[in-house]
Amino acid sequence: MKLELRGITKRFGSLVANDHISLTVEPGEIHALLGENGAGKSTLMNVLFGLYHADEGEILLDDKPVRFTGPGQAMMAGIGMVHQHFMLIPVFTVAENVMLGHEPSRFGIIDLDAARARVREISAQFGFDIDPDAKVEDLPVGVQQRVEIVKALSREAKVLVLDEPTAVLTPQETDELMGTMRQLAKSGTSIVFITHKLREVKAVADRITVIRLGKVVGDAKPSASTGELASMMVGREVELTVAKSPAKPGAKALVVSGLTLKDHTGHLLLDDISFEIAEGEILAIAGVQGNGQTELTEAIVGLRSGLQGSIRLYDNEFIEDSVRDVLGAGVGYVPEDRQKDGLVAEFTVAENLMLDRSFTGSFTKGLNIDVVYRDEFADAAIAEFDVRTPGAQTPVGQLSGGNQQKVVLARELSRELKLFVASQPTRGVDVGSIEFIHERIVKVRDSGVPVLIISTELDEVLALADRIAVMYHGKIVDIVPGKTPREKLGLLMAGVAA
Repeated sequence: MKLELRGITKRFGSLVANDHISLTVEPGEIHALLGENGAGKSTLMNVLFGLYHADEGEILLDDKPVRFTGPGQAMMAGIGMVHQHFMLIPVFTVAENVMLGHEPSRFGIIDLDAARARVREISAQFGFDIDPDAKVEDLPVGVQQRVEIVKALSREAKVLVLDEPTAVLTPQETDELMGTMRQLAKSGTSIVFITHKLREVKAVADRITVIRLGKVVGDAKPSASTGELASMMVGREVELTVAKSPAKPGAKALVVSGLTLKDHTGHLLLDDISFEIAEGEILAIAGVQGNGQTELTEAIVGLRSGLQGSIRLYDNEFIEDSVRDVLGAGVGYVPEDRQKDGLVAEFTVAENLMLDRSFTGSFTKGLNIDVVYRDEFADAAIAEFDVRTPGAQTPVGQLSGGNQQKVVLARELSRELKLFVASQPTRGVDVGSIEFIHERIVKVRDSGVPVLIISTELDEVLALADRIAVMYHGKIVDIVPGKTPREKLGLLMAGVAA
């Protein structure tokens, strides 16, 4: 099926999320929609799938205009969508999830056998090996994604939209998905592949459309270099490699021993975690999201209670310390969700830059905030960290994601540190800002500060890490050198011990 979007425009108040976007996807083509987070890719596909209604433009299928008032009509027309966050019911079986919403029936009774047969038929066609009676909650993430694809194909999808499909996959699962995409395209299915990962686009796409700030800025072929694609995404030349010299580790700084954490049901979230970080080195925690990385980070900075084991930074034991005590001991912390845990959107840039120091030090004058010092400090930090803002008094919620992250980074790095912890430091950040943030992290390491990076982006881990600790199901599977091959890391991320 041929898909054509003509002049699609979608506004949310004064924000133009899609600005007269046009593209064509030919039958059996893998068409990559490339752009940074916030560029408008997912909004465009939600318009296609009937979740949003375009303010302007039209959608054509096989050269015939169509208009969808909801996802049901889009699916009936042959459009399937696999969302970044899976739309599956964990306690249902594969067959129950696949038939949900269009249940086959015989004599008014749901025909589960027909759903099982359909799952087996599609699984056999594409080599998926999925048990129709398996509960979704018991399946690995990569298999859950295949269930989403089977669900779409069971409804005769001729156009399949994959929205950031590799975000929760190991490298091996990503390779398997790409093989599936090629099979689907060979069978005549048109695929729209939404991503911001250059390596994957080059590996699987037939054509590439690049979107920046809601507009199409150009088309490219997979033969284009990563530098060319990155430049199209951000509008300027970008250095994609991190320039760093070999680490010169010093004394032991952070020592985590036997760290264990259970949830309220007694389930182990952290299972006997032990590692060390020396002065002047970067240890990166790698793994698929949801394997204990968040809990580990929160434990180190004092956000978790009920811990067993030890967290020592030099002579300080942190196991029962509050967040204020941990930060006061010289720990800089960049949380994985800047909007929820790192910033107050309604506060100004200046106010956010002093959030964890507003009660002591140079920011206070008696019982009041020293506004003059605060604003001078903010102006200097804005200049040093290249924060693109109208001024220090601008509400931080009005800044782009990359500039919000720079505000968090500026706050945490503008004081004397004994440890720097950064969780998902470049999530939702454009390629240009990634370049800047990576440079600053390496600079912190080179100043002799121990650095702990937690990232689900394997390219980021490989670019920054001097050593890599891989987590799986709450355990550290292995700690390996920073130059470990991607394939070995992928096996470790899947729980295959060295």
